[in-house]
Amino acid sequence: MLEISPSKIAQVALMGHELARAEPEFRAFIDRMSEDEQAELVAVMWIGRGSFEPEDLAEAIETARNEATTPCADYLIGTPHLSDHLENGLDALGISATDIEDEIM
Repeated sequence: MLEISPSKIAQVALMGHELARAEPEFRAFIDRMSEDEQAELVAVMWIGRGSFEPEDLAEAIETARNEATTPCADYLIGTPHLSDHLENGLDALGISATDIEDEIM
């Protein structure tokens, strides 16, 4: 299903809640991801905001790869409700965002 670990997605969601004080760390975390992980992260976010259905994950990932024209961190930071969309995307894919975030914290 996903090559990016759900815990990385949950970590991004948690960091997204703290962007005002943790933007440099957020950017560094995203920049250390591979292009595939970044595309999958964006795809999960799109599923969470309703741009794609969970069963369209492969299409969402491919679209994220093909449409990546700005740095991933910039794109994500500019997305309203980023953390909510990531959490909703994980949940839509059958992965409990709350359980993973509780493990991280």
